[in-house]
Amino acid sequence: MATPVVHGGRPPIPRTPGGEAAAGAGTEAGTEAARTSGGPARLLDPDRLRRLTGTAPARLRAAMTVLTVLVLAFGALTAWQVSVRARAAGQVVTHSQPMSQDAAEVYRSLADADTTAAAVFLLASDAPPELRARYEKDLATAAELLARAAARTGTGGSSAQTQQWVADLNRQLPAYAGLVETARANDRQGLPLGGAYLRYASKQMQTELLPVAQKLVEAENRRLDADYADARSVPWAGAVLGLLVLAALVWCQVLLLRRTNRVFNPGMLGATAAVLAGLAWLTVGTTLAQSDLGESRGNGAAPLRVLNQARIETLQARAAENLDLVSRGGSDGYDKDWARYTAALAGAPVEDGKARTAVKGTLGRALDESPRGARNAVTEAANDFLRWDALHRKSESGDDYGASLRIVVGSGGGAESSAAVFAELDRKLGSAAAAEQAAFDRAARGVDGDLAALAWGLGVLTLLAAAGVVVGLGRRLAEYR
Repeated sequence: MATPVVHGGRPPIPRTPGGEAAAGAGTEAGTEAARTSGGPARLLDPDRLRRLTGTAPARLRAAMTVLTVLVLAFGALTAWQVSVRARAAGQVVTHSQPMSQDAAEVYRSLADADTTAAAVFLLASDAPPELRARYEKDLATAAELLARAAARTGTGGSSAQTQQWVADLNRQLPAYAGLVETARANDRQGLPLGGAYLRYASKQMQTELLPVAQKLVEAENRRLDADYADARSVPWAGAVLGLLVLAALVWCQVLLLRRTNRVFNPGMLGATAAVLAGLAWLTVGTTLAQSDLGESRGNGAAPLRVLNQARIETLQARAAENLDLVSRGGSDGYDKDWARYTAALAGAPVEDGKARTAVKGTLGRALDESPRGARNAVTEAANDFLRWDALHRKSESGDDYGASLRIVVGSGGGAESSAAVFAELDRKLGSAAAAEQAAFDRAARGVDGDLAALAWGLGVLTLLAAAGVVVGLGRRLAEYR
């Protein structure tokens, strides 16, 4: 018999007796193959899931696996989070705060060198050796701190811009020192170019070196703030996971009690105690670390930052006072600089259109933020500033250059001079800065070690908790064998 042909399509599939049954058998065979293979159907098969959890031993194995994984995850997460905070706390103590203070000291040394160079120039042959030694020490200090900063920035963690600023200061500092020496050489020969060279050197300091140093200070302060934020952050993820683990352990023990009528399971109780101890240690340890870091910032780093700014502004005001005499009144720019820096130190009233409000100056803020050990020194420095301002006004009240010179630099006469009062002011601010640095060291030292010990302790406790889960539920499993 000929096979019928269907035009435009394939020939029909011949139907054989029992074909439907064969197809059905093929489908069942394919399903069984999927169940016995390693595909997704096997993993999601209800029968297989019932076999895995449908009996008491199976449920105990599943609970033991889940609880062990949760406990170990809690330990790993919290240990990692605490270790990150320990490293940040270590950075605060060993890197970012010292770098921030070194940057401020670089700025202060440069500003003091500029101030002292003008004083030496004004006194000429009458300049005491200690004044010249102070200028040379300022340059040496700035060079040493810049070399230290270059070494630290080379170890990583510093931006390319910060490294460039350090390199710029290292390059410009010798050029400034050369200009000052040229000014002194011309002055010793009685040439009027000496004053011009000194003013040019000071302009280089004010417009090139100090702005770069200020950028360095701001960059290091931002890094210190970032490290403080990282070190004081709360490890919320680890704490929340720990609470979930604790709840799961309690819930599992309640189920065991209902099904076995056994009140105590030593392994599970030990695991619960270990997790609870880890959570308590985590809470207490991070709270104490936050408290110590907060104290180091409130009594050390933060007031020290304000005090450094006050020291810099007093040096800038003193440089303007000296250079005004060097120029012999040839420019009113130094008077404006004096007025700007002293207003920043003392504060000034501000009108907002409705009322006049007093804005505290840097000295006032330094006094408000200073800890007890530095407050007396800052108070005395503020009183010295008032005396200094009165002497400056007196030096400007007449047209006698010699009289003004004696008041400002203290050349002869034995009367109180701006130089002597400024020296007292600077010494007291330095004493307050040392006290605030010591307060920072006392509060922050050792916090990173405490946090590192906490991370190790949490790891050990969670290992003990995992062992307790395995032992506790393993004994229940053994009863079914």
